[in-house]
Amino acid sequence: MVKHYFLIYKPYGMLSQFSRETPTQVTLADLAFDFPKDVYPVGRLDSDSEGLLLLTNDKTWNAKLLNPKNEHPRTYWAQVEGVPDEVALEQLRQGVRLQIDGKPFQTRPAAARLLRATPDLPERQPPVRFRKTVPDAWLELMLIEGKNRQVRRMCAAVGFPVLRLVRVQIGQLTLAGMLPGEVREIEQKTIGK
Repeated sequence: MVKHYFLIYKPYGMLSQFSRETPTQVTLADLAFDFPKDVYPVGRLDSDSEGLLLLTNDKTWNAKLLNPKNEHPRTYWAQVEGVPDEVALEQLRQGVRLQIDGKPFQTRPAAARLLRATPDLPERQPPVRFRKTVPDAWLELMLIEGKNRQVRRMCAAVGFPVLRLVRVQIGQLTLAGMLPGEVREIEQKTIGK
């Protein structure tokens, strides 16, 4: 079997799957790319999130990336409502107590820092709402776990709701130089096994 590896810049509003749940949903099948039939996403990004998504038919690599014991870092840029202070950043660094599926969950420590400048990203379609009276800021968060909507829940738990969320890196693989909807096939030697 020929193994395939793809990087995708998943746009806002797209599901991280090939099948539609309703006729109007946008999915990976709508990308201008002819994927092999046996290729599937490694993990997910919710439809409100953008950024790096990996696809492969390499089941071993897929299992390795998804296993929390392997602690593969995932880096996100989150535009949040308000400007987090050092107390909020330290809470994110120490781990935050959340409710997931109705049960208490303590996140693992995360690297968290306030970005000094707005990251160089393509404009989101539709744009993020702008309010003159409420400042916003960009955070960089690096996690080694991936619960459903975890970054959004963590930021909300420390008082800073997410306005825009972009995954920019998984391990050594990065979104750099890509545009929303772009697909790149990469070689096995570049995936950082």
